[in-house]
Amino acid sequence: MRLALAQAADAGRRGDVPVGAVVVGPEGEVLAAAGNDREASGDPTAHAEVLALREAARVRGEWRLAGCTLVVTLEPCTMCAGAAVLARVDRVVYGATDDKAGAVGSLWDVVRDRRLNHRPEVVLGVLAEECSAVLKDFFSGRRP
Repeated sequence: MRLALAQAADAGRRGDVPVGAVVVGPEGEVLAAAGNDREASGDPTAHAEVLALREAARVRGEWRLAGCTLVVTLEPCTMCAGAAVLARVDRVVYGATDDKAGAVGSLWDVVRDRRLNHRPEVVLGVLAEECSAVLKDFFSGRRP
């Protein structure tokens, strides 16, 4: 989660919402790390999770990320939760909950929907206060 927090801080310095994600392989190796990049790239899908999952798949040479863990500073949205399911990650670990758009238990629960053929384990609240503080600090500087 510390590496994900560093990625979030980098995204915030670039003017993007400070969310960071890391994909850890089956042996504990870091396969990919990314921060949000929507503003710089102009890509609405450039969420940290999607970018990290894409890079991890490239590194592994296949789209199936079985045995991997997605670690993210903020509870994934529906797009990112769906990407985690479709990538077949074994586990999703996140810090801060997202009551407005979270899709891993808060607003929706995409990853544990029994109608889907893959349901990753969920670990929530890891360094939650630190993850939440990064977001609060970023937005407090932008609101009147």
